[in-house]
Amino acid sequence: MIHPWLQSTWTRLVELGERLPHALLFVGPAGLGKRALAEALAARLLCDAPGADGHACGQCEPCLWRLSGNHPDLHRVVPEAETAAAEGEGDGEAPGKAASTQIRIDQVRALQGALAVTGHHGSRRVVLLDPAEAMNGVTANALLKLLEEPPEGCIFVLVSSAPRILLPTIRSRCQQWHFSRPDAAALARWGAHAAADARALLALGGGMPLAAERLAQGGGAAMHARFVRDIAGLQGADALRLAGQWEAWLRSKDALAAGFGLPELTDWMQRWVSDLAALRLGGRVRFFPAQEGVLAALASRMSVAAASACYNEVAQIRKVSRHPLSLRLVLEDMLMRYARAVAGARG
Repeated sequence: MIHPWLQSTWTRLVELGERLPHALLFVGPAGLGKRALAEALAARLLCDAPGADGHACGQCEPCLWRLSGNHPDLHRVVPEAETAAAEGEGDGEAPGKAASTQIRIDQVRALQGALAVTGHHGSRRVVLLDPAEAMNGVTANALLKLLEEPPEGCIFVLVSSAPRILLPTIRSRCQQWHFSRPDAAALARWGAHAAADARALLALGGGMPLAAERLAQGGGAAMHARFVRDIAGLQGADALRLAGQWEAWLRSKDALAAGFGLPELTDWMQRWVSDLAALRLGGRVRFFPAQEGVLAALASRMSVAAASACYNEVAQIRKVSRHPLSLRLVLEDMLMRYARAVAGARG
């Protein structure tokens, strides 16, 4: 599916035809539909008879292979955790072993082997790699060799929401396509058909319609309400108690089912503090507009230095949120730092 705000980009891709470069990098914030666009492009490239609108016909033999999930010339390279989630939690995993959130070197080595043989249906082959920033240095260097000497007829489509994490050499081997947030008109058209919860969560999703929809589908409205209630009323002496409550929350069945963990919670915390810092510096609320009054009252108690320092501290905590040594300690540290900043403490 090509979302309306990506239609012009799709048209440009289709117009390139056979002039497409061997490697593309789709860059932009999460929640815009970059993966869907990459999938549509892969479908078009592998189809025997694309339609006038550029989309795959859905009826030829290659399309039927793709739709059944068995096209031998379409290679998707994604973190194991995504594959495990799609196939069912815990399938194929050893007890107590979590699926990797990284794209591992073994996956790229397997890709190298697959691309070393001739394509099964003509010479065209497509590799979709998402998110590209999930590669570590070793994995990225292995992929770089493929990008430097691409197999004949092979097109690589990389998707990234954090391109600065990628090796400069990876970026330089790809033609970059930048995606931006939908404009007001596009958001208005989306909002006319979106669920109320999704519309209410659009700001928290950074203005990304698909991010808001995913959040709403995962019970985001209730989680958002809890987060605001807890953090807006936090007093310094309650930081440790709230850390314990949030630990239980993140380990609850509902949070696990929604995929809401420490990375997501620290992201919300960073956005909350970002709004505080913006108000303290004379700016506007971006992520929590419905709580502007509460945020303004809190910001008035903070020094500019405290607001800026708190934002930087939460940003650092967020960087290690996917691999915390102790969930409880991370929550305690984050909430105590926040409580001190709101209290106007220095240093």
